[in-house]
Amino acid sequence: MASKSSPKPESTPISVTFADVESAREAIRRYVFETPCAYSERLSGMTGCKTHLKLENLQMTASYKERGAMNKILRLTDKEKKAGVIAASAGNHAQGVAYAAQRNDVKATIVMPETTPLAKVRGTQEFNPEIVFHGSGYDDAFGRAKEIQKEQGSTFIHAFDDPLVIAGQGTVGLELLEQNPYLDTIIVPVGGGGLIAGLALAMKEVNPKIRIIGVEAEQVPSMKASLEAGRVIEIERRSTIADGIAVAKPGKYPFPIVQKYVDEIVTVNEEEIANAIMVLLEAEKTLVEGSGAAGFAALYNNKIANIEGKRVCVIITGGNIDITILSKILERGLAKDGRLANLRIIIPDAPGSIATIAGIVAKYRGNILNITHNRVFTTASLRETEVDFLLETKGQAHIGDIMAAIAASGFQVQALRPA
Repeated sequence: MASKSSPKPESTPISVTFADVESAREAIRRYVFETPCAYSERLSGMTGCKTHLKLENLQMTASYKERGAMNKILRLTDKEKKAGVIAASAGNHAQGVAYAAQRNDVKATIVMPETTPLAKVRGTQEFNPEIVFHGSGYDDAFGRAKEIQKEQGSTFIHAFDDPLVIAGQGTVGLELLEQNPYLDTIIVPVGGGGLIAGLALAMKEVNPKIRIIGVEAEQVPSMKASLEAGRVIEIERRSTIADGIAVAKPGKYPFPIVQKYVDEIVTVNEEEIANAIMVLLEAEKTLVEGSGAAGFAALYNNKIANIEGKRVCVIITGGNIDITILSKILERGLAKDGRLANLRIIIPDAPGSIATIAGIVAKYRGNILNITHNRVFTTASLRETEVDFLLETKGQAHIGDIMAAIAASGFQVQALRPA
């Protein structure tokens, strides 16, 4: 989607107003933290702009999602509160709804896919909702939640396609305007569009010159595709480590707001997201999930034009990362950064060959972490063997030096990329 200098007219009526966001701010104020808008000298040096982080991963549920859920539940009538609420989610929205319901003594039912990671199940259980496991993905869980809603007469709380939820998420923008009114650019991860719609509306109504940039996972760029089509469309949903923004179809309520107020949508790939998680953890000691790191991934990998020297804020939307996959993500991040290398080398199947390679690696101050032989499933001749060397390295240039030295010694060598 091309950048634009002024808002475009929306294709359908907008259901949320600036007054709605202000009202939401007053309603949820005593339930939701005002998270820091922290300036980072280190990240500023890396990105070439004055980088701030809006740390929504510091919320009670480690995500901004409780803002919208809280605003929705606070608006329920006494009769609706008595009937309870229901939501379908595999992650942050589940925790946000469960937390908001618990704080208001409302019964909550959460339908989660059977494949939901244990960490997210436990995070939701902390707030004592009734949890129903159903199906292998969000669509299955959503369908079952709607069935239960009809049976119970409860209120369905959508993760993003609800004006009250959008207004609640928009309170992030109001806080930013108060914390740093001189920001030039806001970078926001995008899934269904609830957060970026509410935030963009709130901030652009006060300062039309501020740039709002959305970031989607390259695997599921549904908002970008919908904007290019001029209408909400559904695309194929592919697997991504940014599962919190892996939404195949944007919401009908956020879409016209995004059309009017958002300047550009860019995408980031899996390696860039993994690398961003690693950089934020190492440089800022901030633990961020894949979707929460998408905005910084775009900034760090130069996906946003005309950013040099600008005052920029990246929304860190959540920190609910499954510890069991964190090590895998960090390894992918290290590989993207050139600090892990997997070199496949064809060597003579004879004594001393491994020692020769090890000597070259040692000479160039690389560290061998693992060696794997492959004598059967290989293109090497019968007198040769294919060996993978996993190395700890100091960057892409360092990897290039090691590979050049190995090739100069007469060996075939190639660098393998993460799957």
